[in-house]
Amino acid sequence: MKPANALSWSVLWTRPSLPLRLIALLMVSEFVRAGLVVAFLPLMAAQYGLSSAQVGSIVGIHYLMDALAKGPVGLVTQRLGLGGALIGSSVLGLGVILAVLGGAGFWPLLVLAAVWGVFYAALWPSVMAVSQQYALTGREARALSVTNLSVAPGIALGTLGIGQLMLRSPAGVPTLLLAAQAVVTVLALSLAALRLSGGETGGSETRSQSFEHWKAQWQKVAALLPAAFAQMLAPGLLVTLFYPLLRRLNLSLTDLLGPAMLGGACLLAALLLAGRLADQLSPRSVLGPGLLLLAFTFGLAGYSAELLTRSLWLIAALIGLGYGTFMAGWNGLVGQTLPPQNRAAAWGVVMATEALGYSLGPVLGGALWQSGGVRVFWLGAGVFLLAQLYYWGLGRRLGQGRGAVQASED
Repeated sequence: MKPANALSWSVLWTRPSLPLRLIALLMVSEFVRAGLVVAFLPLMAAQYGLSSAQVGSIVGIHYLMDALAKGPVGLVTQRLGLGGALIGSSVLGLGVILAVLGGAGFWPLLVLAAVWGVFYAALWPSVMAVSQQYALTGREARALSVTNLSVAPGIALGTLGIGQLMLRSPAGVPTLLLAAQAVVTVLALSLAALRLSGGETGGSETRSQSFEHWKAQWQKVAALLPAAFAQMLAPGLLVTLFYPLLRRLNLSLTDLLGPAMLGGACLLAALLLAGRLADQLSPRSVLGPGLLLLAFTFGLAGYSAELLTRSLWLIAALIGLGYGTFMAGWNGLVGQTLPPQNRAAAWGVVMATEALGYSLGPVLGGALWQSGGVRVFWLGAGVFLLAQLYYWGLGRRLGQGRGAVQASED
């Protein structure tokens, strides 16, 4: 018999095959998307008759539609099932790749990318909703945190791996992207019958009582949104500053390898430990410490470029510990707050708000970098502190109930 605290898929979900297939689908989808829009399309734009501005418009409209559609698409998939949206997203992704390789013009690509973004919006809310609904009782925070983190390898491989292939052996990249998207399509077809069903509707309630219950649930979701926006605004500040920061610190990518591995190990360790505490005690018990540690670390990083360089290993470890702790608390809190009857839609609303905060970050970060340099980290520290103050001010409004919900695959 496996020990109760063993790290295995079977101790996180009651039916691991469904969450794992969805996680695999999302991971490979993010690999394809990152490889296509970050590496392949920008580097090959001229060969396919596209300007940099046109590529930016294609990529921008895709991510914008993805962000804006998450809530509405989540509601539709909650009502009609996930299969159609997953299959539609996979087929449209394949269509975008083929259209690029076939030399389609700017306007057809722009429309395809926008429609792909709408269907793609179903992926993240669906994965998180299914992961939560199949999570073992008392392990929701850990299941959601592992789900949230598991997609990172796909994004990293798409961004860095495809980028390296484009520099060394670009001829094989189109075949690789098409093969990976074919895998996405097969996984989507295997989930064609997957549906989400809400908890008990309470047939004995009067119409007014049902409305009041619905209103109270969505007020709790609304209370999450300011913090969701702020929390993603902070890391978004650094999106476009990665390479300028390396030049300012006189560092190379090789210099970051060791600190990055240490930070990743600290993040995973903190995620597992804090996830256990979030499930056994409460998400708020680890959310606050995580935000405060991030605020302290960002404040330390912004003191001076010299201190940041000298303390790189320490800062990487602290950021890993802070983000791992914060992620466990945040996922647990959101999981407890979202209404069971509309969980996919609610995940979509929260994630859309996070995406908007993340999209504003580069604008503010770029502006502050011009005048303040590494002190851009101080803005991030302030955002984390404000988020923590917001949670303190909410008191007991969030995370009080946990509704049972079932998912089924017909």
